Amino acid sequence: MSKVRTKGPWIHRFAIRFFSILFGFLVYWLLGFIVEDIGDVDGPDYQALEKEYVDASLYERRDELEIRRADVEREIKQKQRKQSLLGDSSRSLQKTMGQLLELQKLSLEKALKLSETEQQTFADSMNLFLENQRRYQAMNEEMTGLMDQQTALESERSALEKEIQEAMKPAREAYNDLLRKHNLRLASYQLCVLIPVLLLAAFFIVRKKGSIYFPIHLAFGAAALLKVSMVIHDYFPSQLFKYILIVVFLVAVLKLTVYFIRAIAFPKTESLVKQYREAYERFLCPVCEHPIRRGPLKFRYWNRRTIKKLRPSGEAGDAGDHPYTCPACSTRLYDTCPACAKVRHSMLPCCEHCGDEQPLSIAGQ
Repeated sequence: MSKVRTKGPWIHRFAIRFFSILFGFLVYWLLGFIVEDIGDVDGPDYQALEKEYVDASLYERRDELEIRRADVEREIKQKQRKQSLLGDSSRSLQKTMGQLLELQKLSLEKALKLSETEQQTFADSMNLFLENQRRYQAMNEEMTGLMDQQTALESERSALEKEIQEAMKPAREAYNDLLRKHNLRLASYQLCVLIPVLLLAAFFIVRKKGSIYFPIHLAFGAAALLKVSMVIHDYFPSQLFKYILIVVFLVAVLKLTVYFIRAIAFPKTESLVKQYREAYERFLCPVCEHPIRRGPLKFRYWNRRTIKKLRPSGEAGDAGDHPYTCPACSTRLYDTCPACAKVRHSMLPCCEHCGDEQPLSIAGQ
């Protein structure tokens, strides 16, 4: 019989799982630092490529147009402020003239005559109002010219921008090509570090599967695999990544399927002992799960879900101290112990009376 490992206290089992996960997280963090440091390598300089492909005179013309456009906008704003002041002045004069006209109307109704001062004020206001209107109209004409000039500058600037964009296309293409090569170079550097780490983790997982330190190896491998997947996702095209991902999943599913098939076809001793023990605890045949009707349970019915609710009768009757064979699959479930001659579980390794150990009985073999 293989050596049975003790489970240990639950706090120890919890600590093993917790610190294994923490170890995997720290490994992932460390690998992330390494990947980030490799990623800090300087890539292609777009500004240098732009200067190489785009004529500098185009930028100089654009800057000149920007300065001229800014000057025109500033002058338009100044004209608008002056127009606003002239408008306020004209409205004030218009109000004054209206008051004087009202006085003149009242004077004519009463056969009175305005004083020379009032007549002079009215004339001065009229002249100033007309002068303001003339200046306002002149400013409107200047504003029209400035706006036409602004429109022409905008059109020229738009045409120049199109010319610059056309000249920048080869620069962008060259930059994208250099950036793609740079990213592939970074990915190769990072994978040159990560792949050996992943292979080392895979080696420990495969070769040390039965080791007591297997949780550490598993956490180490999971961290390395996750970091490798992240690097592939960041640098390689999405179309290539999806194929890599589906191949990885296919291999993983295939391995798991083969593992479970082999676990059924070639079970390990520990797994069989656990399976048989749980079946005996539920009073079910370990092979076909037919109820073991012996002793006080001889005439009762139960299944996996109802066994805990079943109350065996207190009748003495058949105590069950004799060999027993499953009537459904003819598997010998209880037999006489060769050491103490008492009835023991034939599919468990040890006798419950004397502790005598016998080779494990495997159904179907």
